Amino acid sequence: MQARRGDMRTVIALGGNALTRPEERGTYQELQHNILNTCKSIQSILQHEVVIVSGSGPQIGNILLQNELAKGNVPSMPLHVLDAELEGELGYMIQQGVKNVTRKPVITVITQVLVDRHDPAFRKPTKFVGRFFSKQQAKEISRTHKYMMREDAGRGYRRVVASPQPIKIIEKDAIHALLQKKFVVIAVGGGGIPVTKKHQHLHGRDAVIDKDLAAACLAKGIKADQLIILTGVDAVYRDFATKRKKRLARLTAKQAEQLLKQGQFPPGNMGPKIQASLQFLKAKGKKVVITSPEKLKKAMQGKAGTVITP
Repeated sequence: MQARRGDMRTVIALGGNALTRPEERGTYQELQHNILNTCKSIQSILQHEVVIVSGSGPQIGNILLQNELAKGNVPSMPLHVLDAELEGELGYMIQQGVKNVTRKPVITVITQVLVDRHDPAFRKPTKFVGRFFSKQQAKEISRTHKYMMREDAGRGYRRVVASPQPIKIIEKDAIHALLQKKFVVIAVGGGGIPVTKKHQHLHGRDAVIDKDLAAACLAKGIKADQLIILTGVDAVYRDFATKRKKRLARLTAKQAEQLLKQGQFPPGNMGPKIQASLQFLKAKGKKVVITSPEKLKKAMQGKAGTVITP
């Protein structure tokens, strides 16, 4: 699969926390406002071959809570079905936002992502989902709902679920075909729906795949030229949580890998973004840009954000 000559094929990963700001509750109006602004910020890139991948952190947590609260009145659904629900929900809103800023056709693909059923992540959950809680609230939630709760970078406590490594995008060929037909494609929403294969049959698994790793998996599969990761911070920083923090404007893959090994990029935050970047670049990707939606235009000009190259 090759992108058309002269056309830049791009995968854009939108962080869940970039769609719902830390101070927001995640209402429809807030999501609609943030998504439209994000679509405006990527408008110039939408003129090329583009797949948009959205995160799920705050949103899947809300859907999980709705599922839990309503289980006495309606049948509850497993997490992998809720992953699909989230894909449709955010896909619709992003699809509408894209359509309101560009004349290009746009479509959402509900996407399954193959994972290993023996992935150790199923035994050791690490993926943060949902809202932040105090330590006392987290203890009560853990006791009442049997959820695993952990502190998230000093910001409070959140639920953690399994986050297996993505192996293959099941709908990769369909996405490739849609790009060739000039569609803007929204896919792998929330990291996609985790599935395993047994006797040639697919089965959903209760987990949430990291959307940056899933975006890199997709970008490799469709031979994208660049991967853009939009998140809640404007760039990658060294010593981020200290007074010595320093923006890293440009990195090579080797430099990024060294800093990752040094513990500069924690798991569940910047770590997966760097891992995704390295996976994509090692698969002959040309460039990764990490920044916030607001700084994207300047980042594409090399004046903001972080650019990682082979």
